[in-house]
Amino acid sequence: MIAEKSVQEILDTAKVEDVVQEFVNLKRRGSNLIGLCPFHSEKTPSFAVSPSKNIYKCFGCDRGGNAVNFLMEHEQMSFPEALRYLAKKYGIELEETGDTDEAREQRQYFESLYLLNQFARDFYQEQLFETDRGKSVALHYFKDRGFREETIKKFGLGYAPNQKNAFTQKAISLGYDIELLRKLGLTSKYDRDFFRDRVMFAIHNLSGKVIGFGGRILNKDIKAPKYINTPETEVYTKSRVLYGAYFAKQSIRRQDECILVEGYTDVLSLHQAGIENVVASSGTSLTQEQIGLIKRYSDNIKILYDGDYAGTKAALRGLDLVLAQGLNVSVVMLPEGEDPDSYLQSLGAKAFKAYIDQEAKDFILFKADLLLKDASGDPVKKAHAIKDIVSSIARIPDPLKRSLFIKECARVVDVEEQLLVNETNKVVSQELRKRQRQDQRQNRRDTPETSTPTVPEAETKAHQQKALPGESPKNTGDEFQEKDIVRILVSGGDKIFDAEEEITVAQFILGNLEDVFNEFDNQMYQRIVQECRQLLLHGKPINFAHFANHPEEKIQQLAINLNTTPVEYSHNWEKKWDIFLQMQKMPDENFYEDALYSVRRFRQRKIERLLRENRQKIKEAAVRGDEEEVNDRMKAHQRLQQVRNELAAQLGTIIYS
Repeated sequence: MIAEKSVQEILDTAKVEDVVQEFVNLKRRGSNLIGLCPFHSEKTPSFAVSPSKNIYKCFGCDRGGNAVNFLMEHEQMSFPEALRYLAKKYGIELEETGDTDEAREQRQYFESLYLLNQFARDFYQEQLFETDRGKSVALHYFKDRGFREETIKKFGLGYAPNQKNAFTQKAISLGYDIELLRKLGLTSKYDRDFFRDRVMFAIHNLSGKVIGFGGRILNKDIKAPKYINTPETEVYTKSRVLYGAYFAKQSIRRQDECILVEGYTDVLSLHQAGIENVVASSGTSLTQEQIGLIKRYSDNIKILYDGDYAGTKAALRGLDLVLAQGLNVSVVMLPEGEDPDSYLQSLGAKAFKAYIDQEAKDFILFKADLLLKDASGDPVKKAHAIKDIVSSIARIPDPLKRSLFIKECARVVDVEEQLLVNETNKVVSQELRKRQRQDQRQNRRDTPETSTPTVPEAETKAHQQKALPGESPKNTGDEFQEKDIVRILVSGGDKIFDAEEEITVAQFILGNLEDVFNEFDNQMYQRIVQECRQLLLHGKPINFAHFANHPEEKIQQLAINLNTTPVEYSHNWEKKWDIFLQMQKMPDENFYEDALYSVRRFRQRKIERLLRENRQKIKEAAVRGDEEEVNDRMKAHQRLQQVRNELAAQLGTIIYS
């Protein structure tokens, strides 16, 4: 188990923006950074990172947390794994104590999978550089393709020997578990090597860990697949991986464009030539997960196709899914008989880069041109081609972009624009109805048969308020005031309330709530206030960092939700228009007025409740004829009224007795 001291050092050191930017393309907006949420599919950014608070928050799916939470959610790391990742990133030496057997076993299991893949990569690379056949055949193959040794080592290229179980026996002799070798697909169920006599391409995840392999056959005379991949495992799912993404992600973000090619060698050639924003789909149609992976870093994708007319036409059918995700897609058709690797070798890096920039055509217009050439003046084929083009345009989620493409395509296909508008609207309507039917079927599956809705679903959703952790679905009683007190304590308990008296916001609030401390309706809010009291008693700071890194997830999420909002004060008021706040400080700095008002309002609500309860008890005592209790409660009532009236005067509110 990692010592608390090390955990705290990591939490204090790790910058959430540094970590998130490794996986998500972020852009500056005011004091925050925004991007597309990596946890759910969206077309408009709702994912915000706050460097000042050191947290992230998605206002779409409601996920939020710190750098550790992000790694746990995004990379499926355990808490210790995320801490170790950050410790390595920031050069922090970990101090470890005792650990539970279950946690240790789970961590060691996944570490073993990654370590075994790493061992396999090292084994294949050793075979490439140290054996006769590896050097004479496999290394010659790579160097014949123009790959330098630094590229070969960087990407983890290697050679699987032409032996029945050379790798398996080597791994077992070093103490690796045969069951793990089988689980990773490196060894068959007959204890033979899965890869034999193939050049090897290591596949990395976004963290740089080896998760699988691709192997290309060397002997052309054998009847076997040209390429084979690691079977899907607990750490490798082909549909969720893009080859080269780990090495390309920073460049994709900088260039704001992702170049997509088909094969491993295409990625290697372009990367080696300085075109580093390149990934490969590894010969498969793009999946929704892969598209989402690209979209994290850029909305722009440029696809390079080999000079093969039939193959390109078939590949275009799968790109409607890319359009539906809101990406801007351009296509480059290479000359006949060329692929990105071969054409780069013949042109050189500079000329190749100029070529793909000049020849890139928007996907819709490229598709229209290709299909119309195929129609060759045949009216029936042309009608089918136009319908195909319209179906692609209809996938574009942005109505303005759809309109512009319709206008341009009407010119290209030589038909009336309104006709294309009508056809596109039909397809859009059909898709909308289809999704609605799917949603309805899903809702019926999710809803118990005995439940009978009493109001229309849309109306119910419109009036529902999402509850924060620890809240009831709808705030009742005085929970709003309680939440505001907690918000101020969490966000600025250690801020100065009175500089002369050296009183913090937490000291002021907690000192003024002693007489109503047990009147909280919401147990979660009361727990946080009680925790604040204990922190204060032990001289520890009460601040947002404490609660944002809280070991209890409900409290952590509540703190993040209370301190994030999709609405942000525009800095243009000051920078552009020279308009400043005159009556108060900026909202995030206005702790004095905030605390003063909230405490008074909170106390007023609780005093009013005590008055109501006391009034009822006076009536009950009068019915019983207990004059002594009536007199005592009347005196208490007067004191409570006096306090209430003072609070009302301070707040400027009217009392209806």
